[in-house]
Amino acid sequence: MTIDITKTLFLIVDIQNDFCPGGALAVNDGDKIITAINSLSKIIAGKGGRVAASQDWHPQDHVSFESTWPPHCVQGTPGADFHKDLDLKPVSLIIRKGFRKELDSYSAFFENDRTTPTGLEGWIHSLGIETVVLGGIASDYCVFYSAMDSRKAGFRTIVVSDAVKGVGIPEGSVEAAIKEMEAEGVEFICSGEIELGLK
Repeated sequence: MTIDITKTLFLIVDIQNDFCPGGALAVNDGDKIITAINSLSKIIAGKGGRVAASQDWHPQDHVSFESTWPPHCVQGTPGADFHKDLDLKPVSLIIRKGFRKELDSYSAFFENDRTTPTGLEGWIHSLGIETVVLGGIASDYCVFYSAMDSRKAGFRTIVVSDAVKGVGIPEGSVEAAIKEMEAEGVEFICSGEIELGLK
């Protein structure tokens, strides 16, 4: 696998306290992927690529709290903060999503109405990016929707298998998400393979 690093974006999805162990909507071992993410972001940024991070940023009365999820990533609270171990120095753009009371947002590209953009796609196009590499939480929700939207936007899309963690609710959701992503042309490789393929 060969990747032109100067035309690559590493997208870090929702590495926030509420999604890590001890958080309101914790993913098992969600913090265990941070080392791989930090390594990749440092390498990609250091070789001329770009790094962006998405951040759930919900109001206190967000619609998803009533029906889908417990309150999480509320604006200005410690739960919404990026995990303390995440290195933000290589990050040149932070995309805050889900901040509209009536709209949830899984994807870093679009709110869940599938029409309201976050601004990420336009920024990527303006930089001449061709490849989007993803790591983060959760592989069956926010990573999944971000990867699918990346493909729809025409970008080569790569999910780093050892830099993502899934919720696994309902049972089998991670496997189903991987299968659907692969069917759309999303590639899956480990972080070591990414590092070897950069040029």
